[in-house]
Amino acid sequence: METIVAQASARGLAGVAVIRVSGPAAWRVCEAVAGGVPAPRRASLRRLRDGDGATLDHALVLVFEEGHSFTGEKVVEFQAHGGMAVVAAVLRAILATGGVRPAEAGEFTRRAFEAGRIDLTEVEGLGDLLAAETEAQRRHAQRILDGSLARLVEDWRADLLQALAMSEAAIDFADEDLPPETWRLVREPLARVGAGLAREVAGRRAAERIREGFEVALVGPVNAGKSTLLNALAGREAAITSERAGTTRDVIEVRMDIGGLAVTLIDTAGLRETDDEIEQLGIERGRARARDADLRVFLKAHPEDPVDAVGPDDIVLLGRCDLWSRPGISAKTGEGIEALIAAIEARLSERASNSSAFSRERHFARLGSALEHLERARAEAAEDAPRLEIVSEEIRHAVFLMDELVGRIGVEEVLGRIFAAFCIGK
Repeated sequence: METIVAQASARGLAGVAVIRVSGPAAWRVCEAVAGGVPAPRRASLRRLRDGDGATLDHALVLVFEEGHSFTGEKVVEFQAHGGMAVVAAVLRAILATGGVRPAEAGEFTRRAFEAGRIDLTEVEGLGDLLAAETEAQRRHAQRILDGSLARLVEDWRADLLQALAMSEAAIDFADEDLPPETWRLVREPLARVGAGLAREVAGRRAAERIREGFEVALVGPVNAGKSTLLNALAGREAAITSERAGTTRDVIEVRMDIGGLAVTLIDTAGLRETDDEIEQLGIERGRARARDADLRVFLKAHPEDPVDAVGPDDIVLLGRCDLWSRPGISAKTGEGIEALIAAIEARLSERASNSSAFSRERHFARLGSALEHLERARAEAAEDAPRLEIVSEEIRHAVFLMDELVGRIGVEEVLGRIFAAFCIGK
């Protein structure tokens, strides 16, 4: 295994920069650059020098022995001052020692996976944690990184192996009268795992929304105050506003954090009949985005305006209510804005509470397939004279999919896609 090096902290001007070296030559590098190897896992302040003995920086040096590091290899971390010239000089000195090369994107994490330090779901959790924008995304990613998915899959796998063992035993002793206990030990684990898989599959949309963000569409007729409200919620002039009807002709999006959830607010073109082809196209696009959104906020321009196809959780308000002296919302006076944010948060938080522990398309593809195999196995096992070979084969398929979920098998293509999104140094 080659020894690799990269800056593990963010690039650019900073107080401290972390430079990580991993591989068999890591401690030799430490000896050459820091003048010695400190006791493992005990930080030591050292003078860093280049090959000519010139001082580069004073840095904290932390070493990890093989089997006790993130990658499972010998690792050295130099915590140097964060100036870009300092970092560049230290990296040059490390590479000049020989036998060291720059790390590729995600290579430290890949080595941790290959060393069995983390499984595939934890790799994905780490990727999600690095990309987390909101508190909900952070919590969800942290649970995955802590191994919650791996433990859940392992419990399912243990149940399936028990059911498979009983089914195989029934095949081996097909000529004998097996006790009823045998069939209970097949059917009950299948029922437990099937219920768990169905629950996770049902929570797919909410989990994907936590990871990718919810969409909330502002809908209503022209001059209802949608764009002004969007600007007030965003805290900036994201949309052009005017008293002239039909100002908004395309979908405008603003990303926000509402109650720890990533939310994209969508301002749509005002609903009305028009001969203007461009405006009509904007209205049609807005209707399509609103239909697909997780939640719609319908603003009425007049108290008597009809409401256009509102869902059970959607919010209906009188826009620009300061003009009518009626309850509603007004971006001009601020009336109703806090209440609207609270209502959006309550509705989306309720959906998020029913989310799956899983979050990626890869997960749900395998969960769905495993559920299909288990349903066929359960249906066959419920027959008066079940075909045991079919029961066993369907269970084996489900176990195979559990192994794919955590990366025991068939991971190379998946790893390539995952690590392509990682930063260098992680």
